[in-house]
Amino acid sequence: MTFKGTFGIASAVVVCVFGGAWFLTATPSARMAPTAEAPAPQAYELNDSHFHLTNYVQEGTKIQDFLKIMGNRVGRVALFGIPLQQMWDKGNTGDFAPTYYLQSDAPLYYYSFTDAYIAMAYRSLAPADRARFDPMITGFNPADMYAADHIRRVLLTFPGVFSGIGEFTIHKEFVSAKIPGKTASLLDPALDRILDFTAETGLVSILHNDIDMPFPRAGQEPWIVPQFRDLLQRHPNAVVIWAHAGVGRIVHPIKDQLAMMERGLANPQAKNFYIDISWTEVAKYVAATPEATAAMADLINRYPDRFLFGTDEVAPTDQGSYLKIVDMYQPMFARLTPDAKQKLLKGNYERLFDEARRKVRAWEAAHAK
Repeated sequence: MTFKGTFGIASAVVVCVFGGAWFLTATPSARMAPTAEAPAPQAYELNDSHFHLTNYVQEGTKIQDFLKIMGNRVGRVALFGIPLQQMWDKGNTGDFAPTYYLQSDAPLYYYSFTDAYIAMAYRSLAPADRARFDPMITGFNPADMYAADHIRRVLLTFPGVFSGIGEFTIHKEFVSAKIPGKTASLLDPALDRILDFTAETGLVSILHNDIDMPFPRAGQEPWIVPQFRDLLQRHPNAVVIWAHAGVGRIVHPIKDQLAMMERGLANPQAKNFYIDISWTEVAKYVAATPEATAAMADLINRYPDRFLFGTDEVAPTDQGSYLKIVDMYQPMFARLTPDAKQKLLKGNYERLFDEARRKVRAWEAAHAK
C-alpha cells in the first residue's frame, strides 16, 4: 500500500526501521508528595502527547491560563518547555529580538532552568489540576555523558512531578547546526546512557529525529534510518515516542515511508516504539489527498496501540489556535474504527503515562535521600 499525491510513491508521515525497515534538594514534604490522580478519561475529547508551554526564548503561556484553553476538550497534556534558548546577538539582528530559531543566525544553547520552571509551574496548581499534566524533563544536552545525571538530579529534586523526558532533539533541520560544541548523534554513548536510565526509571521518552536530512540528493538513502533502528534495538525496555513521525518543515515524508512504517510496526522487537502524529506540518501531508488520508487511517486501524495524538503547539493564547490540528485531522478521524480513534486520542496516552507515573514514583521512593 502506498501514499499517493503529495506523499509521492509511497510516503507517509512516520516510522522507524528495523532491519532494513523503519522501527525506529527537596524538602521532606515535597519528597513524599503523593502522585496526582488522573481525571476521568470519558470527560474529555482527547489528550495531548506533545505540548510546549514556552518558546525558544523561554516565554509562554501561564499554566493557569493554559488550563482555561484546554477547557473541557483536552483531558491530559504532556507538558514541556523547549530545551534550547535562542541567543540575541545584536551584531546579527540589531534591535530585533528573535524569538524563533529561523529568525536569526545566532547560536542556540541548552537552557537547563526550563526543568525547574516547568516543575514550579506544575506545583503552582491545585492537586486536581496537576492530575491533568505529565511534566517532562528537557533541559539536558544529549551529547553530554552527564545528561543522564542531570535527569536523575531533576527527579530527586522535584519528586512527584515528572513522567518522562523530551521533547529532546538529536537530528533537526537547521537546529542541530546552530548548537555549538559536539553534535548530538544516534551513535553517541551519551544517548545510550540516557535511554538506559529511562528504562531503569520508567520515564517515557519523546525524541525528535528527522527521518532524513534537508535537501537530499535524488535517490540518496537516508543514513539516519539504520542508526535509529540500531538505537532502538539496543534499548528494548526504553519507551520511545517518535515526535511527529520524523517530519520537518523541509524534511518531507520520504519515498516508501509507509512501507517502512508497516514493516517496523509489524516487527515484534518494536513493541516499545510509538509514534506521535503531532504538528500541523504532519497533518497537512495526511490531509493532502484522499488517498493519503485513507492510507494513514488504515495503518492506524491495523496498529491502534502504537499511535498518539499531539498538537506540538507552542505557548498558544486561545483554544482555536491550540486545537486547529484537530480540524485538519477530521477526515482521517472519520476513517478510524471506534477502537483505534479512542486509543489514538486518549487511550494510548493514558496507558503509557499512567504506567510511567507508577514506575517513576516507585523509583523516586526507592532512591529518596
